[in-house]
Amino acid sequence: MRPQLVIVGAGPRGTGVLERLAANLPELYAGEGLDIHFVDPHPPGGGRIWREAQSPLLWMNSHAEDVTMFTDDTVPMDGPVREGPTLHEWAALNGRTFADRQLQGRYLRWVYEQARDALPSGVTVHHHPRRALRVTGSREGRQRVWLEGGPRPLLADLVIFALGHLDAELDDEQRGLARYADEHGLLHLPPDFTADSDLSALRAGEPVLVRGFGLAFVDLMVLLTEGRGGRYEGDTYLPSGREPVLYVGSRRGVPYHSKIGYDWTGDRPPLPRFLGPAEVRELLAREQGFDFRRDVWPLVEKELGFAHYHRLFTAHPERTAMAWTDFEEKYAAAAGPAETRALITAAVPAPADRLDLAALDHPLADVRHTSHEEFQQGLRRYIEDDLDRRHDPSFSADLGVFLGLLSVYGQLVRLGGIGTWWHGFFSYLASGPPGPRLRQMLALSRAGLLRFVGADMAVTAEDGVFRATSPTVPGFSVEARALVEARLPEPTVGRTRDGLLRELHADGGSETPEGLLRVDPGDGRVLDGAGRPHPRRFALGPYTDARSPGAFTRPRTGGVAFRQNDATARAALALLRDLAARAAA
Repeated sequence: MRPQLVIVGAGPRGTGVLERLAANLPELYAGEGLDIHFVDPHPPGGGRIWREAQSPLLWMNSHAEDVTMFTDDTVPMDGPVREGPTLHEWAALNGRTFADRQLQGRYLRWVYEQARDALPSGVTVHHHPRRALRVTGSREGRQRVWLEGGPRPLLADLVIFALGHLDAELDDEQRGLARYADEHGLLHLPPDFTADSDLSALRAGEPVLVRGFGLAFVDLMVLLTEGRGGRYEGDTYLPSGREPVLYVGSRRGVPYHSKIGYDWTGDRPPLPRFLGPAEVRELLAREQGFDFRRDVWPLVEKELGFAHYHRLFTAHPERTAMAWTDFEEKYAAAAGPAETRALITAAVPAPADRLDLAALDHPLADVRHTSHEEFQQGLRRYIEDDLDRRHDPSFSADLGVFLGLLSVYGQLVRLGGIGTWWHGFFSYLASGPPGPRLRQMLALSRAGLLRFVGADMAVTAEDGVFRATSPTVPGFSVEARALVEARLPEPTVGRTRDGLLRELHADGGSETPEGLLRVDPGDGRVLDGAGRPHPRRFALGPYTDARSPGAFTRPRTGGVAFRQNDATARAALALLRDLAARAAA
C-alpha cells in the first residue's frame, strides 16, 4: 500500500502542518506517492472555530496586517521558508482593519488549497468530513483511525492530532450549578465557544450574570446587543429593546487590555536576552526538574523588563535618568528583585514608565468602592485610560513588552510542563480585544446594559437564584436567573468530551498535573508515562503541554506554531521515508 498519513483536525493548525509538509517534501521524501487524510467534520482551513458559517458581527482580535499563515526568515526552523500574503494583502484590505471571522475562514481555506496544490503529483489529499473516534495499533505497527459512521478504519503509518479547542465535561462546581439550575428553573450556560452557544433563552431586560471578561465575553456582548438589533451612533448605543442586562466579573474584574493601536518604529529589543536557548537547556538538564514560579518566572520577569526598558531608554530617553548602557549593565548584574526595583526607581522617574507585572495582573487588588455606581464610574475610567495608553506611541514600551511576551512564549514552549496560568496571562496582556470593542463596552455601560461586578467574582446558588458578589464593592450583590460562563472549556485530557483524546490517554498517552497531554517539545510526539515518545503519534495544539499563542501569528515575530509545525512535518516525513526504504528493501 502507499504510505498513509492521517491528520485529525483540518483547522488552521492542521492546515499549517500541510503547508510545512508541502515545503519539506522535496528535501525529505522521495517515496512512491503518499496519501494524506484530513479527518474533520468541519471544512478544511477554518475548521470549527474559524469556519465561514458564523455571524459576520464577530471580528478577529488582530489587525488584518498582523495575521499570516506563512513563514519568514524570523522563524527558527530547519525547513525552507515559503512566504505568502498576510490577510490584508490577500483580501486587499486596509491593514488596520479588524476583519470578521468569516473573511478569516475564507483566507484559511485558500491557504489550505494553496498548500494542497503545492504538493507533488504523487501526493493526494483526502478530506473525511467525520469525527475520529479512536486510534488503535501497536507502537511499531500501522495505526487504525476509526471514524464515526465508518465500517472500517483508516490505516495510517502515522497520525498527527491537530484537534484545536475541544468541549469538556463540567467540573464539580459547574455540575453543582447546572443541577441547581435544573431544579429551580434557572439557566446555566457552561464554558463553550460562544458562537456555538444557544443564547435565545436569555430574555430581554432581565439580568444575566457573566463570569469571564476575555474574548469569549466580547463575543457574547456583541451577539446579545448588535446581534439583537441594537446599533451604535458614535459613542452612544441605541438599544433595540431585546437586550438583557449583563453583569460581568472575573478573577481580575477588568477586560483584557486593548490591542495596541500604533506601529513599531526603530530598533527592536535584542531578544532573547535573559530567557533563551541556553537557559532552557540548563532548566531541562536539572535532575530534580524545575518549578515554574521559583525557577522560570524570575527569568520571564527579567526578560519582559529588559524588553520594556530597552524601548523606553532608546525611544524615549528624555524620560530616563541614566544612559542605556549603564542601566543595561546594572540591570543584568542586579542580584534580586529588591536590587532591580531600586535601580529602576533611580533610573525611571515616572511610575507610569515602570513595568509592574504584579499590578498588571491584579489591577483591582486592594481597590474598594463604597457603591456599585461608584465602581461603574471607576472601571469606565480604567478602560478609558487603557484605550488612551494603548493608542499613544509615547508609551511604546508597552509594544516592547508585547515583543518580549512573544519571545518568552517561544522559549517556554521548548520547556513544556509550564502549566496553564502563563497562557491566560499572555492572552490578557497581548491578545486582548480591538480598541473599538472596548469603546462599545463603555457605550453599553453608559446605556445601563453592561454592569461591572468586580474582581474575584463569586457566584452562589441559593434562594432559588444565582447571586454574584465581589470584594471590590463590599456589601453589593446582584441576583439573576441566568448565569453564563464566558470562556472556552479548559483543555484537559481528563474532562474532554472528545472520545479520541480520551482513548489516546487510555492507550498510554500521559498527562501533566494540569491535565494537558504530554508531548515531546522538540517535534510533538506523544509521550507515555515513562517519557518515551510514540514513534507514530504526534499532537499539536492547546490541549498539549507545548501549546503556542495561536495557530497563526503576526509576521516577522518568530511564529512559535510555525516552528512546531515544521518540526512535526519534518519528523513525520523522515519516518515515512524510512518506512518506504525498509519496504523497498
